[in-house]
Amino acid sequence: MRILFIGDVVGALGRQTLTTYLPKLKQKYHPQVTIANGENAASGRGITEKIYKKFLQDGVDVVTLGNHTWDNKNIFEFIDSAKKMVRPANFPEAVPGMGMVFVNVNGVELAVMNLQARSFMVDLDDPFKKAQELVAEARKRTSLIFLDFHGETTSEKQAMGWFLDGKISALVGTHTHVQTNDARILPQGTAFLSDVGMTGPYDAILGMKKEPIIEKFLTALPQRFEVVEEGRSIMGCCVIDLDDNTGKAKKITPIQISEDHPFTE
Repeated sequence: MRILFIGDVVGALGRQTLTTYLPKLKQKYHPQVTIANGENAASGRGITEKIYKKFLQDGVDVVTLGNHTWDNKNIFEFIDSAKKMVRPANFPEAVPGMGMVFVNVNGVELAVMNLQARSFMVDLDDPFKKAQELVAEARKRTSLIFLDFHGETTSEKQAMGWFLDGKISALVGTHTHVQTNDARILPQGTAFLSDVGMTGPYDAILGMKKEPIIEKFLTALPQRFEVVEEGRSIMGCCVIDLDDNTGKAKKITPIQISEDHPFTE
C-alpha cells in the first residue's frame, strides 16, 4: 500500500493548491490512500462541511484534524456523520466525532488515527496511553496503521515515534507548518517524520500575514492574525510505502512543492 499524506491545508490558498496538485501527485505516485490534515482549511481555523466534501471530491480519502478542530462551529452540524474525518482521539470522551477510521483498499484495511500532543498545548488526555488503546483496537482488524500526531515539539513527536516503533506502520507529525528534515524508517519498521509541513501561503509566517506577527515580536502587544489568501503557495506532503503482509514501512519520501521546489512530472 502507498499512502500520500498532505500537511495542514491553510485557508483558500491551501485548498486551491491541493485542488491543483493532488491530481498531479496521484498521477506521478499512484497512492492507494490519500490523507490530508484539514484543521486550518476554513480561513486558517477549523473546517466546514462544504470544505470537507470538496476535499473528498478532490480525491482525499481521510481528513485529519488537530487543536483547531472546534474553531468553526459548523463542525458540530456534521462531524458525527463525517465518516472519513478523524479528530484527535485523546479529546475528552464526551466530544463528538471519531479518533480512528478504517479505509478498505481492495480488501486490505488501513487504520488512520489522529492524536494531539500536550507539550505547549492544551493538556488533553494522555496521547501515549490513548495510542496504546487505539493500536490494540486497530490490530484486531489490520497491521496497517497510520498516525497523524498533531503537536508542537519535535521531542514529543520523536518520543511517540519510538514508543510506537514496530506497533504502527507510520507516524507523521503536523501542526508546526514547517517540514522537518528527519524522515526515516525506525528500526522496528515504523516510518517517521516529525512534521510534514503545510499546504498554503508561501510568502507568509506559518500561513498568516507577516506584518502583525512581526509587530507582536517587536512590541509584545496583541495582534489579529489573518490568513494570506492569495499569492504564491507551498505544498508539504509525503509518500509512504507499506508492506501489506507485515504492516511495516518500506520507504518514506518527503515532498515540497513551491516556486523554489517546482513540481516535476
